[in-house]
Amino acid sequence: MTEPGASAPAAVVMVRPHHFFVNQDTALDNAFQSDHAHDPAAIAESAYAETTALADALRARGVTVHLFDDVREDRPDAIFPNNWLSTHEDGRIAVYPMRSPQRRGERRADIIQELQEQYRVTGLVDYSELERENVFLEGTGSLVLDHAERVAYVARSPRADDSAVLRFCADFGYEPFIFDAVDATGTPIYHTNVMMTIATEYALVVPDVIPDAGRRGELLDRLAASGHPVIELTRTQLHEFAGNAIELTGSAGRVLALSTRARDSLTPEQLGIIEASSDIVAVPVPTAELAGGSVRCMIAGVHLPRR
Repeated sequence: MTEPGASAPAAVVMVRPHHFFVNQDTALDNAFQSDHAHDPAAIAESAYAETTALADALRARGVTVHLFDDVREDRPDAIFPNNWLSTHEDGRIAVYPMRSPQRRGERRADIIQELQEQYRVTGLVDYSELERENVFLEGTGSLVLDHAERVAYVARSPRADDSAVLRFCADFGYEPFIFDAVDATGTPIYHTNVMMTIATEYALVVPDVIPDAGRRGELLDRLAASGHPVIELTRTQLHEFAGNAIELTGSAGRVLALSTRARDSLTPEQLGIIEASSDIVAVPVPTAELAGGSVRCMIAGVHLPRR
């Protein structure tokens, strides 16, 4: 079993985009995206500023931020690096198959190289060849990992194929917990990390999106058995990105990073449970949220051992 607190890494990877825009290619299966018209230059400038502000807020709490700039004009979703990259306590890095061909260029050797220089990297597991078979698994967007209990929670979607999930779990030693989750229109939730977060002492979950009552109960029971009291979120809070959060370790202890919009949707009771375990770092990222992701999607946790 991984040591307690493994779910809260002390370092993260972030990518600051210079040419962010809302990718219409990914809107086909992402109901959280906005199709409102915006000035492209203003959108790009705002996304750059939001990423900078989030990185600064995390650094102010003592979180190490590896911030990479992306100057290319053909990678609108580069702001979301957790979809192509994950890192693990045993020193391995995983690289993932992306559903949108436009997003596959987000995989960057220079980011992996910097991690190799600063951390003890023991291997690279590259699943990107699965794209040739139209099999996809979009990193810790699709995989919500309980690092301590070694459980991988996955909402089945066009971006999370069962076979890829099982392969990842076999390679990295996780128990797969796969379930169906849909929004109010019956559309599959595109990424698991918009509907649930696992922290050290609690979990944020939107149970109502799981239509099978039996499977819903199994999920809640599995989390409780793992020592994670569940903070149940509503569908309204889901669309405010309250489930899209990440617990990190700063210089003074654990922090939960999420957007200001997400924090403002939480009830006093929910906030009380969170704040009893970790401080809250809330940053406004409305431009990033136009693309259907929020603070969690902007952060790839670094679980690698330091050199």
